[in-house]
Formats: sequence, structure tokens, C-alpha cells
Amino acid sequence: MKQAHHPELDEISLTAVMAALSDPIRVGLVRLLADGRERGWGELRAPVAKSTLSHHLRVLRDAGITRTRQEGTRCFVVLRRDDLETRFPGLLAPVLAAAECDGVGRQVALASSGHAPQGC
Repeated sequence: MKQAHHPELDEISLTAVMAALSDPIRVGLVRLLADGRERGWGELRAPVAKSTLSHHLRVLRDAGITRTRQEGTRCFVVLRRDDLETRFPGLLAPVLAAAECDGVGRQVALASSGHAPQGC
């Protein structure tokens, strides 16, 4: 499989990050990944087709929000929290807090627990 492109820190643009976070499914994925744990793509559940979920994960990666790693036939994803904080200090925390309070992305869950992040 072709190696995934991840933007360097100085290549991450605010407009790309904000555009990627304009979709509730992608916000839900970021909320799940906000715990700092790397997750296998198979652990992520959303009310969309697998191909659409893959698209959402690619948009997040291309914007510099996540990092994807392949191990054999499995893919793993992690939030680039430190990179985002370095590039745009203070941006991610209020976005995640607002999403949690408004329930944005609550339809995205982990397969192992079946539970989505809770709102305020």
C-alpha cells in the first residue's frame, strides 16, 4: 500500500483544519481521538458506509489533524494534538468543548464499547 502523506507542521493551514472540522462525522472522530489513544480504523463506528468513513479519515489526515499508520493490512489513526496546539495554540480545546456541549458528532462511537462521547 502507498504511504499516506501527512502535511508537515508548517503546511497545516487554518482553512484546511476548519474545513475538515465542518462535518459532524469528522468532529465525532476527532472527539473520539481526543483521548490521545491510537485507534484502529476497525474500532471506529459511524452511521456511514466504510468507504465514506475512509473518506472522512483521509480528509482529517490531509488537513493535518490526524496521523495514519499502517501495520500489515491494518490502519491506525491518532490525533495530532501537539502539532495542532503548536501550529494554532488554543484552537482545539474550545472546538472540542463546544462540540461536546452541542452533541456534534455523538453518532460516532467505538466498536468495542458501542458508546459515543457524552455531551455536557
